[in-house]
Amino acid sequence: MVKSWSDRSFYVLIYSIVVIAILVTLYPFIYVVSISMSSVEAIDKQMVTLLPVDLSFDGYKMVLGYGELWRSYYNTIWYTVVGTVFNLVATCLAAYPLSRKQFFLRRKLNFYIAFTMYFSGGLIPLYMIITELGLYNTRWAMILPVLVSTFNVMILRSAFENIPNEIFESATMDGARDFTLLFRIAVPLTKPTLAVLTLYYAVSHWNDFFNALLYLGKADLQPLQIFLRRVLIMASPEIMQKMGGETAAKALAVSTLQVRYVSIVVSILPIIAVYPFIQKYFVRGITLGAVKG
Repeated sequence: MVKSWSDRSFYVLIYSIVVIAILVTLYPFIYVVSISMSSVEAIDKQMVTLLPVDLSFDGYKMVLGYGELWRSYYNTIWYTVVGTVFNLVATCLAAYPLSRKQFFLRRKLNFYIAFTMYFSGGLIPLYMIITELGLYNTRWAMILPVLVSTFNVMILRSAFENIPNEIFESATMDGARDFTLLFRIAVPLTKPTLAVLTLYYAVSHWNDFFNALLYLGKADLQPLQIFLRRVLIMASPEIMQKMGGETAAKALAVSTLQVRYVSIVVSILPIIAVYPFIQKYFVRGITLGAVKG
């Protein structure tokens, strides 16, 4: 079919906007990677514009040799893996009964859960609850306060509702109970949606620093984002000296800017590695769990 001049102009405009959006989002990432892999002289002379200049991995050697980085990495991985597992289990247990029309509290609980999306008790009451429960300075302070996302419950509830009721009725006639219906039927049939929710929860835990700032005073429990905050925002000089070893001269041999960018690259590598495996479920999972009017 021959496209009209207006159609061709429209497609040219759309493609141009997409290309510009890609360049605007991709260039900063490439620049950060290039700075992290360039020599100190090239960075100081501002010679790096797109690709690395005088390829050097001194920054990576310094950052990766710092023990506190690996301790923070371990904490973040623990919070992400354990937190995501608990999030998914709790979300499934909350969404499944809300999707069953025969559940007598379905309408009331739907209202109360939706209510929390717009109103909350505030930060101070939440902090008081965490401290009174004895969760302060424990790993569970990063898991339990964010155990369930209301928005994600709504998405998964809608996905469960899209499963034909005849499947559940047939399984019930064969003697299946609610937990069997949930974990043997509902969960396998909504894998794309669960994959998307896994990505949501995992990225949220990986990037979470505010809760750690509030509830974790012990350095041994603090995640990677708190370490990055000290490097990127506070530019803590003692970190540079500790990374450099016994003398500060070695620390000064690597640009402070390079250390910051190396820390950024190191922190986002796991998410970049995992995302391609989940991306194929992204659109399908969102549309499958979309809230219908």
